[in-house]
Amino acid sequence: MSYNNHITSIASSKYILGDSLIELKKLKDHSVDMVFCDPPYNLQLSKTLYRPDATKVSGVNDDWDKFNNFQDYDIFTKTWLSEIKRILKPDGCLWVIGSYHNIYRIGYILQNLNFWILNDIIWRKTNPMPNFKGTRFTNAHETLIWAANSKCSKYTFNYQTMKQLNDNKQMRSDDWLINICSGKERLKDTKNQKLHNTQKPEELLLRVILSSTKPGDLVLDPFFGTGTTGVVCKKLGRKFIGIEKNATYIKEAKKRILKVKKIKSTEIKLLNKKISKKININSIL
Repeated sequence: MSYNNHITSIASSKYILGDSLIELKKLKDHSVDMVFCDPPYNLQLSKTLYRPDATKVSGVNDDWDKFNNFQDYDIFTKTWLSEIKRILKPDGCLWVIGSYHNIYRIGYILQNLNFWILNDIIWRKTNPMPNFKGTRFTNAHETLIWAANSKCSKYTFNYQTMKQLNDNKQMRSDDWLINICSGKERLKDTKNQKLHNTQKPEELLLRVILSSTKPGDLVLDPFFGTGTTGVVCKKLGRKFIGIEKNATYIKEAKKRILKVKKIKSTEIKLLNKKISKKININSIL
């Protein structure tokens, strides 16, 4: 383990404590194979939400998700996407996750920067938060955009792997049925509250990384949070760079990832359509 001010290198991976808009500029051109981005959603929550029993809903009200207006959010988005375009290898790919609050704005900017969209993928949540006011449909999904660096990119897609995960049928883009992060996987603070409001489930990242990377590939996550990308990369034998400006988040991410071991068995169990799946992954570890 080595330290350099705000940068920690452990084995072949790197943690960077800092603002991604600044730290991305320091990374080399064409240096990473894949990027996974879980940026602020700009939810624009204006007031506290309550359940029918008058208990408070623990929503996303963190400062990092607050922007003055859509224009500011668009400038922020174009800034980090432009840096990723530079950092990504010519045959690399990008994943961005979002909700209806931001994903359309991101997609528009992404296309203007000449990324080539391959799929939009629906993560359908098995246990979404209800719409307590009864004024809208329950928001039960999030959208992932998967894009190549350019139209000419020879990107990685492990087709057979994903087919095996789906009862030997082509995996569809419209129904990745996965629980939201909960139980033992959910990191808690000293008050037993959620440490990070938008921690993503490992199974979601497992599909993302298995589908679009090879062993030894370098994955960048510029909004690292509590390190789910790093956890899955370590399990699957991929390297990673995680950038996070919250010192508590990155501290807990390091502790979490240090406990993880690369998968040595020949099976991964996935919850898919509420059935435990198994897959031989010798060829991709």
